Amino acid sequence: MSMTDLTIVISGVFVGIGASFCGLGGGFLIVPLLLFMGYSAQKSVGTSFLAILVISISALIVHNKLSNVDYKAGFLLGVGGIIGAQIGARLIEHVSMANFKKIFALILCLLAIYLFIKK
Repeated sequence: MSMTDLTIVISGVFVGIGASFCGLGGGFLIVPLLLFMGYSAQKSVGTSFLAILVISISALIVHNKLSNVDYKAGFLLGVGGIIGAQIGARLIEHVSMANFKKIFALILCLLAIYLFIKK
């Protein structure tokens, strides 16, 4: 196992903890990590979704055991997410790396401000 692989696995542990703890999926941590490691924006996002799938399944199993899952709401959000994911995956192909970083940073900042001021 190379140092890059080890870094990715260790980072995955922290992403898994954060994603399972706060339900943010982990993409907000995985994408910047992969960008820092030299991945393109498109490959970072795609790879992040695979990691989120694996992390989400694991977290779902535990949250289900704790009775913390509303399946109806989850499936309805998932249906909408399937549609949005198709659109988003095609849109990112037309965004430069520089613009992607700015858009991603703006979304994270707006999310942080919202969470900070929300009661």
